[in-house]
This record gives sequence, C-alpha cells and structure tokens, in this order.
Amino acid sequence: MASSDQGRVAIEEELNKLTVEQVRQVKEQVDGEVGLLQDSLNRIRTAAVRYEMASKALHNLSVHPAGKQMLVPLTASLYVPGTLDDAHKVLIDIGTGYYVELDS
Repeated sequence: MASSDQGRVAIEEELNKLTVEQVRQVKEQVDGEVGLLQDSLNRIRTAAVRYEMASKALHNLSVHPAGKQMLVPLTASLYVPGTLDDAHKVLIDIGTGYYVELDS
C-alpha cells in the first residue's frame, strides 16, 4: 500500500511541474487513447453480435431437413432461391473473401 501511495505522490509532483500547455497536450493524448479504446470496444461488440447471429443461423439451419427450399444471400440485398443439400457441411465467411468449410 505504501508503494502505491509513493507512486501516486511522485506522479502528482511530476504533474505539478507541467505547464498548462503540457497538461493540455497530455489531456489530448489521453482523450485520443480513450477514443481508440472505445472504437476497439465497439468493434469487439459488433463482432460478438455477428458471431451470435451466425451461431443462431447455424443452429436454425441444422434443424431443417435436406431438400428444404430457402433463400440464399448473394449480397446484403440480393437473395436467390436454393435447396438445402447438407445442413452439417457449411461454408463460413471469415472476412476479406476467405471462407472456411465446417462440418458439424
């Protein structure tokens, strides 16, 4: 506990030596770092939501029998009719044009 108090006192002494302009620069740097962390957290949350949606879609797909008619997305707004051949073998888009074949 004493070492953390000493560290805090040392930081306070260093901060007291800074000019107003230096404090502003430190604040801007910290604000930028906080912004980057918030952006990263938002991307992680978005990825988690997409992962959950994909997991639910795979589960729903696995309960359909072979030969089931469905719409297959080609783009975000273009779907074509298709027939489910094997619900236990799927291609998963992992980004930037790469796909992984998964056997469940």
